[in-house]
Amino acid sequence: MKPFTVIIPARYNSTRLPGKPLLDLAGKPMIQRVYEQACQSDACQVVVATDDERIERCVKEFGGRVCMTSVGHESGTDRLEEVVNLLGLGEDECVVNVQGDEPLIPPVVINQVARNLQASGAAMSTLSEEIKEEGVVFDANAVKVVSDINGIALYFSRAPIPWNRSTFSSDGGALPSQPQMQRHIGIYGYRVGLLHQFVQWGPCVLEQAESLEQLRAMWHGVKIHVEQAVESPPPGIDTEADLLAVRQLLEK
Repeated sequence: MKPFTVIIPARYNSTRLPGKPLLDLAGKPMIQRVYEQACQSDACQVVVATDDERIERCVKEFGGRVCMTSVGHESGTDRLEEVVNLLGLGEDECVVNVQGDEPLIPPVVINQVARNLQASGAAMSTLSEEIKEEGVVFDANAVKVVSDINGIALYFSRAPIPWNRSTFSSDGGALPSQPQMQRHIGIYGYRVGLLHQFVQWGPCVLEQAESLEQLRAMWHGVKIHVEQAVESPPPGIDTEADLLAVRQLLEK
């Protein structure tokens, strides 16, 4: 596998958990936990991208690498694009975006995204997992994805897709055995050239309707490779309950 870079966007402000990257997890700040997991992957470099001096100071204190970015970015992808410019990465180089609130992300999953990006020839790559619970199908917070025979995404949606007309009804229904429904896992690989294009396009109507940034790339004809994750990542930390659950897990 060719070298790739991991970039971890980390913002201080969070509606539900202010200062989330700096919250303590069994003696270490969350951002350090994420950074250390990423360093166990095959990445040639791992960089935290932030606009907050408190996070910058924290990363430097534990010996990590950090890039300060503009406070005016509307999305994590915009922040990524600034960082690849600061790092001087070439158009065909590969980066993996690891979320700053996933302290338990398996390194093997990071490698999988990077390897698929390079092997498939696609401009983006991501992962999915089989949906096994009916409640997930009808949960708008769980993004679903449908791919073609070559593993290229056909669509992402918060709605249940594909809709099995023989199984589902307006009141729900049993999970279909075929095709297996897939939940999108929010980790992405990008070719640097795509990031430069992405930030110039601006939001598209599908992206605005679903509130899913990846639809902007699809709207412009970009191929996104999707594969079922070799290991399902534990959930990220979005709420106080998530925080407590991860703390208990790490303190065992």
